Amino acid sequence: MPQILLVKTSSMGDVVHNLPVASDIRSLSPAAQITWVVEEPFVAIPRLHAAVGQVIPVAIRRWRRTLWTRETRAEIRDFLHRLRERSYDAVIDTQGLLKSALLTRAARGRRYGLDRASAREPLAAFYHRTFSVPWTLHAVARNRLLAAQALGYALPARVDYGIHAAPADFAWLPSVRYVVLLHATSAERKLWQEANWIEIGRHFVKQGIPGVLPWGSAAERERSVRLAARISGAVVPPALRLEEAAALLAGAHAVAGVDTGLTHLAAALGAPTVGIYCATDPAATGIHACPRAVNLGGPGGPPVVGDVLAALGRLVPGPQQ
Repeated sequence: MPQILLVKTSSMGDVVHNLPVASDIRSLSPAAQITWVVEEPFVAIPRLHAAVGQVIPVAIRRWRRTLWTRETRAEIRDFLHRLRERSYDAVIDTQGLLKSALLTRAARGRRYGLDRASAREPLAAFYHRTFSVPWTLHAVARNRLLAAQALGYALPARVDYGIHAAPADFAWLPSVRYVVLLHATSAERKLWQEANWIEIGRHFVKQGIPGVLPWGSAAERERSVRLAARISGAVVPPALRLEEAAALLAGAHAVAGVDTGLTHLAAALGAPTVGIYCATDPAATGIHACPRAVNLGGPGGPPVVGDVLAALGRLVPGPQQ
């Protein structure tokens, strides 16, 4: 049976965008054994995919800070041992960065990546073969096209993220119906105005549907608390592991979120999702091919509240219209 190694380490949205590659491989080669190298904070995402048999965590982000300590060197040795304990028929680097090329080079097997014109960095020397993938394509399409060329198959027409998560009962969440408001992002230019989130939250409160305001950092928690103080019944959850966040998103009545990894994860899980874009182009890295999700806005042109509510109304017909 074919042994395939996928190298897509980060960020969360990029990892989500690579999930259809695993679906394509499994649909065309059901016996294929897929292994995935991913940064340790995101291991839960490929583990949601039934076609991914093994996930190998890597910790480049953390190792950089403690590279010369004995503990870090031991972790790197353990990682390399696990990476090289089997030989792969194909090692496919869809990340296209120096860090992913180095990981690909360390693996045992025939290596494939982007050619010079298709990657941000000149990495052709790290691979046995490279392929041209147009920059004009969405990130999902770029990943799929690279893998299809490397493995020699025609792309399936359907885009399938292939992941599922069971909704969970959280003790801190009093309502079975809720909306998730993903206001947080690491890039300030991607933020949507707080007044807009308050208006969205209050709209759903009138329907008896509380808003949940997840957070990841101390600053994001402060914003969640600040927003919740202005939205009656809004819930600020405790810190959530990624597995818990997936369960929260999977059970949501609806999700509205800025350009952040959890928004892409919500859409991939099939939750009714509106992506709110303030500074980035959704045509390149937005929500893609998810039947219950839409993108609104773009660089310099964020959507207004009315457009977001109207989009949610189309995705989840009912009270919010």
